[in-house]
Amino acid sequence: MNIQVPRKRLARIRCLQDCIRCFKEGRKLPECVCYVPSEVKYQCNARCFIQVYSEPSINSKRIRDLTGNAESTLSASGEEMCNAGGKWLKIIKFKASEKEEEILFDTDAWIMLFSCKTPTEDLLNLTELANRPLSTSNSTIVITKWPDVVVHHFSLDLRKKSVHVVLPDVEAMTRLQNLPKNWTIDHDEALVRLMSKYLSPENEQLGSIKNYVDSIDVSTYTDEYGPSCLTDGDPNTWWESDGSQGQHWIQLRMKKGTIIKKLQIGLDSSDDNYLPSKIAVQGGDADSQKTLNTMSIDWDTTEAGPLTVLENMTEHYPIITIKIKDCKCGIDTRIRDLKIVSTEERTLGFDRDFFKGENLCRFPILETYKAEELYYRSQMLQRFLEIVDSVLQYLVPAWEYSIGSYSSLEFVRQLLPLSKKRLALIDTFLKESSSDRPSDMPKLYINRRAAMEHKCDPTSDPEYKNSIFTQIYDGLKPKDRTSIPLNYRWSFRYDQWWECKFLSEGVIDQGGGFRDSLSDLAEELCPSSSDGLVPTPFFIRSPNQFCEDSNINRDVYVPNPSCREFPKYEWIGQIMGACLRGKENLVISLPSFVWKKLVGERVSWVKDYSTVDAATVKVIDSLETMESTVEFMSLNRQWTCTLSDGNLVYIRVDGEGNGVPLKFDDREKYCQEVRKARMSESEDQINAIRTGLLKVVPQAVLDLLTWQELEQRISGDPDISLEALRRATHYDDVEEKDTRVKYMWEALKNFSNEDRSRFLRFITGRRRLPASIYISTGRGDAVDCLPESSTCANMLYLPNYTSAKIAEEKLRYATYNCMDIDTDMNLWED
Repeated sequence: MNIQVPRKRLARIRCLQDCIRCFKEGRKLPECVCYVPSEVKYQCNARCFIQVYSEPSINSKRIRDLTGNAESTLSASGEEMCNAGGKWLKIIKFKASEKEEEILFDTDAWIMLFSCKTPTEDLLNLTELANRPLSTSNSTIVITKWPDVVVHHFSLDLRKKSVHVVLPDVEAMTRLQNLPKNWTIDHDEALVRLMSKYLSPENEQLGSIKNYVDSIDVSTYTDEYGPSCLTDGDPNTWWESDGSQGQHWIQLRMKKGTIIKKLQIGLDSSDDNYLPSKIAVQGGDADSQKTLNTMSIDWDTTEAGPLTVLENMTEHYPIITIKIKDCKCGIDTRIRDLKIVSTEERTLGFDRDFFKGENLCRFPILETYKAEELYYRSQMLQRFLEIVDSVLQYLVPAWEYSIGSYSSLEFVRQLLPLSKKRLALIDTFLKESSSDRPSDMPKLYINRRAAMEHKCDPTSDPEYKNSIFTQIYDGLKPKDRTSIPLNYRWSFRYDQWWECKFLSEGVIDQGGGFRDSLSDLAEELCPSSSDGLVPTPFFIRSPNQFCEDSNINRDVYVPNPSCREFPKYEWIGQIMGACLRGKENLVISLPSFVWKKLVGERVSWVKDYSTVDAATVKVIDSLETMESTVEFMSLNRQWTCTLSDGNLVYIRVDGEGNGVPLKFDDREKYCQEVRKARMSESEDQINAIRTGLLKVVPQAVLDLLTWQELEQRISGDPDISLEALRRATHYDDVEEKDTRVKYMWEALKNFSNEDRSRFLRFITGRRRLPASIYISTGRGDAVDCLPESSTCANMLYLPNYTSAKIAEEKLRYATYNCMDIDTDMNLWED
């Protein structure tokens, strides 16, 4: 074994430790991570015309023009700049040929490598040359790349004298290393959330089409023939569906800018009845796709082989879906391979102009910073995640997924979405820890009529025996000592966990009944209605649901501190784990505070507990900083606090067990105790859910997921379509034909699903439907201003707008930036 390999790996791990300490302490990242060489030499490969600008912009002053050929060389700083115009190099010197003098550039001078307008063509055809230090032996290793500098700096190798690091570009390094003013880990996390929306993970299973496709997903597949067979280059393997007739599809997530010239699927005559006979190809984004091509195949006149299903596209579609609508004779289909002929946009990464304008609207914490500051910080975050990816498989070893991950990664958990290796590792853990489906599918007999009667009057059934929850829970229990309890660690291909027989209903369960029972179960745990009774005792409405002055998380539930049925909480955790592994969702509305506790992320009082009880957070923080003793005495507070379930907790008692009056000088200690009591009120219940979750999902998987990803994998995305919003909307003193209303609906067409969820939350305090929305006019003279809302009345006050574009800008800004508690409220009023 080459001893240098583990030595480099150890150096990167030591660097990672140092970087994490920097994030914790709010310090600059190590200099070696920020390294930029002062000089990189290039050889011109062909005749070229070089325009030199004073700034990385074709609108800046053109300093001079250069003509190069195959003999020409140039030197540039290692600093590169990407912006909306293209990719730029900072040139230092240029030599046309051996016979001509070298041209030096003493001031900033920039040349464009390629333009965004012609992304597939290099303006300059350059080859990087090896740097050689002066007056050194040929055995000296020359370093010009920052990853090598990291290894050199953190290595324990005693032979460092044989390494020469090219002098750094100090100014460029300073720009990378400097922290923007008042920058914290919260800013880094927001920046990563912005970037991760546009960054695709690496996929090693894509074979020859990996240059065009980020990932492939399929509707279903058999144990032996999965989607990897579509790209393995082996004509003797195939993808075979395993589902209902007409429900088969292949979905390609295309790389940015890829325009398909030809898309072919491979078919073989030996597959006979599995051959597709009707195909539809759709393109678009996740929320909206249009049909690009449909074709019917007559196999009496058509020979099997490569079949072109799409060609000569003129625009980029982020997602391409191939739907197999019908097969020759059978139910399932077989596809041998995929081939793509395409043009592909040159990837610039995140250019400077990406970090301004509309992209920042969803991240108010970043809006006060300049685009240059965010651009340079994004470069550092990408370098940090490159270090993480280089050692991730050793911090979280794939061969021992049960032990969890390197604990220090917990602090930077929210930065991990930038990792290109993490999702593949998670998939490996889930696959390696899966078990076979049970030999006999459990059959449940569910009385939904009795469950509905219980839901209408839970007091008539205090032990909730007739609830859907109890009927499923008891029905899945082992029947005798020889029965093996379900472990819920099935592969995602196992898409029906039990069979339902609904009493007095004519439902034949082929999957739909099972999914109905799961939806009914979720509705009992966390009802979607805002005023109905909660038929089971496991979750209660959060205090935010009862605070009319708040529009923060008014639809969430918290584990009931009074409920001690921990085995059932564990079972809920197991169902959540099965959803994480599979395709189904258990749509339970929990605050980020609970999701963070479940996944193992750190939580804070102000940022996280506000999603449970925002009013109490504000009251306690106000009490702690109160300076007026007169105002304090008027509160008449004792050493008590009220939990989310309404129970009163005595923090300090006198000799008779009564509450002790709170003194002004003790208010800080009191506030600390209240925070501790409130943040731990459901600790036992959350731990029980987490115990059940970990029975199904390896610890390492939770260590690599963020709380947002855990929620999405278990509860899914809150799907809010435009049609559903229209059905939920009522008009108060404005007509649907009003221009402002038309502009609002045009704006909402361009909203993403997340934007619509935020829009709903802005008006109602709820992230998911059902919820009624009422539209009213804004102030009569208001034009092109921000809309206002009243979450108590679910009312949107809509001003006049001069265009749909302005309406979109104002609505989006309001939904992301106007989500705080009304600061005019009196915190001490009952």
